[in-house]
Amino acid sequence: MTERDIPDSWSSASGREPDQNKRLSRTEQFGETQPFDAPVTGSNSKSVKRRKKNHTDRKASSREGLPINSNSKETAQLSRNPGKLPRWMKSWVLWLVLLTLIPGSVAFLAMAMLLKLPSAPNCPSIFWPLASASVRLHCAQLAASKQTVNDLLQAIALVKQLPQNHPLHGEIDRFIEEWSRDILKLADESFQTGNLEEAIATARKIPKDVAAYKLVDEQVDKWQLIWSKAEATYNGAIAEVKERRWQSAFMLSAKMLRVDNQYWAGTKYDQLNRLIATAREDGDKLGKAENLANSKVVDNLLEAIKLAQSIGQESYIYQKAQEAIPVFGRKMLELAKAKLDKQDADEALDIARQIPEIAKLQGETDDFIAIADAKRSAWIGNVSGLEAAIAQAQQIDPYRPVYNEAQQLIAGWQLEIEDVANLEKARILASQGTVPNLTAAIAQVQLIPASNPRATEARQEMGRWRAQVETIEDQPYLERAEQIAMFDDINSLQAAIAQASEIRRGRALYPEARKKIRTWVGKIQRIQDQPYLDQAQELAQSGDITAAISVAQQIASSGRALSQEAQTAINGWEGEIRTRENWKKAQEVGAAGTPEALVEAIRLADRVSNNSILRMDANLAIDQWSQQLLEIARSQGQSDIGRGIDIAKSIPRGSASYSAAQEQIRAWQEFLNPQPEPQPQPESLPFPQSTTTGQ
Repeated sequence: MTERDIPDSWSSASGREPDQNKRLSRTEQFGETQPFDAPVTGSNSKSVKRRKKNHTDRKASSREGLPINSNSKETAQLSRNPGKLPRWMKSWVLWLVLLTLIPGSVAFLAMAMLLKLPSAPNCPSIFWPLASASVRLHCAQLAASKQTVNDLLQAIALVKQLPQNHPLHGEIDRFIEEWSRDILKLADESFQTGNLEEAIATARKIPKDVAAYKLVDEQVDKWQLIWSKAEATYNGAIAEVKERRWQSAFMLSAKMLRVDNQYWAGTKYDQLNRLIATAREDGDKLGKAENLANSKVVDNLLEAIKLAQSIGQESYIYQKAQEAIPVFGRKMLELAKAKLDKQDADEALDIARQIPEIAKLQGETDDFIAIADAKRSAWIGNVSGLEAAIAQAQQIDPYRPVYNEAQQLIAGWQLEIEDVANLEKARILASQGTVPNLTAAIAQVQLIPASNPRATEARQEMGRWRAQVETIEDQPYLERAEQIAMFDDINSLQAAIAQASEIRRGRALYPEARKKIRTWVGKIQRIQDQPYLDQAQELAQSGDITAAISVAQQIASSGRALSQEAQTAINGWEGEIRTRENWKKAQEVGAAGTPEALVEAIRLADRVSNNSILRMDANLAIDQWSQQLLEIARSQGQSDIGRGIDIAKSIPRGSASYSAAQEQIRAWQEFLNPQPEPQPQPESLPFPQSTTTGQ
C-alpha cells in the first residue's frame, strides 16, 4: 500500500467548493482523533490552494472587468437606459479573452482532478474504533517499519484485535509472527550487548495471546542458560586468580571465546584477560615478598611488607596481600623475641621498633618493647638496674595481655634485689684471689636459695671460684711431677705419675693431670717395648719374615704405645710375603710359554709392590714375556691374522713391546680392511665461450 499525501488539517470554512467537499468526505468521516507514534505525511495542500487561488482569481477578474466611475456621465446614462448593452460588452477583445480563459481554466481543473491520486489515511488522526482492517494493517505496517520495540508492539496491538473470521486474518497472523520475531531480534541485540534483564523484559512485552509468544520462553531460557554458563566460567576464572593458579585462569578465560554472546566473548573476555594479567603481576610481587619473608632477615621482611603494600585495592590479590602483611610483621616480632631469649635486648628492641603500623601489631609490639626494655635494665645485674626494671614493668596497664607476665617479672626482680647484694659481696671477696677469700665468697653465694632467679648465676660463680681454689691447692703436685719426669727414665716417669695421681677425680686440674700421666705412661711403654720391635725388624732384614711377624705380633696385640707401629710393620712384612709368592708363581706360569700362560704371568708379576726390591725383576720379566707374545702373534698372524691380533692385544700398556704390537695390529687391520682405491676423476671439458654478452 502506498502512502499518499493528505492534508495535515482541514479548515472548517463554509466557502468550500462542492467537488472539494466530495473529495474530503472520506477523511472527515472519522470523528475525534487519537495520538499515534508515527504520523503519516499529510496530503499535498498546494493543489488545493492552487484551486482556491484560481477561483479567487476568476472572481477578481470579474470584478476587475467592471470598472466603476461615479463621475462618468456615460455610465450614468447606461444605467438609466437598461435596454441598451454597455459598450464594454461590445468589445470583441474582451470576449476573445473570456473565451480563451474560461475553457482553459476548466480544462486545467479537470486535468488536476484526473491526475490527483486518492490520499492515504492520516494514522495519527484516525479514530480507531471506526477504522477498517485495511487501514489498521496499513498503519501497523508503517509503525513496524520503524523497527523499534514500542512501534512493533503498537503494530501488533492495532491488528491483533480483528476477529478470527476476518478475510485478512491470515495475512495479519503472518505479520504478527514477523513483528514478534523482530521484537525478539531487538531483545537479542540487548542480550548481545550485555543487558540480560532488558532483553528478557523486551521479550516479555510480546502479548501472551499471540501465537508467536511460544518463542519467548524458549529464547529466554536459551539466554539465561548462556548467561549462567558464562558467569560460571568467569567466576571460576576469578576464583583461580584469587588462588594464584594462572594457567587454570587463562584456560577458563579461553572458554569465554566460545560463549554465544558478544558481551561475554568480547568485552568480558578482554576484561578478564586484563584482570588476570594484572593479578599475575601482583601475584609475582606477593610471591617475591613471601620468598623474602622466608629468609628471616629483618631487611628482607621490611622489603616484603613494602611489596605487599604496593598491591592496589582493585587487584584480586589485594586481600591476600593484606593478609600476608601481618604475617610478615609477626615474623619480625618472632625474630625480636628470639634475640630477647638470647638476652640481646638492644637488637630485639631495634627489630621491634621497625615493625610498621600496617602490620596491625602495634599493641603486641608496644607490650613487647615494654617487657624487653625492663629486662634490659634487669640484666645489668645490680640493684639499681633491677629497681629500674621494676619501675618500667609497673607502668604496664592491667588490661594489657602481658600484665601478668610483668607482675611475675616484678616479683622475681624483687627477690633478686635482696640476693644481688650477697652476690656482689661474694664477688668482691673472690676478687682477692686467695683461698680464704675464695672460700668466703663461696659461702656468701650459698646464702642465695635455689628458687631465687639469680641462683643459676650464683652457682656458676661458685663453681668458678671452687675451680680457682682447687687449682691453687693442686698446682704444686702437678709442677713437682713435671720436674721429676724431665729425666725420661722409667723410674723418674713412674715417680712423676705417682705424684700427679695425687690430684683426685673431679678436681679442677684432674683432666690436665690425666693427660700428662698418659704421656708419661706411653714413654715408659716405648722404653720397654722398643727392643722387641727392633729385634723383629732385624729378623725381617735377615729374611726371616715369619719370625719377625711373630715377635712384632706380641707388641701389636698388647694395646701399648708401640702397638700401632708394630702393626704397620707386620702389614708391610705380610705384603712382602705375598709379593714373593706372586713373583714365584708368575715365574712358574711364564715358563709354559703359551700365550695364555704368558698373559697370566704378566698379570701376576704386575702385582709385585712398587716398594719391593723384586719390582725391578718383575718389570724385566714383563718386558721379556711381552716380547714373546709379540713373536707368537706374528707367527700366528702368518696363518691366522685374527688370532695374531688377539694375542697382540694382550700385550700390556707400558711394556717395551706395546708400541710394536700396536703397529702390527694396525698393519693387519689395514690388510683385512683395505681402503677403496680412489677413482680417477674424469677430465672436465672446457666450457665453450659464449659469442654474445648480455648486460
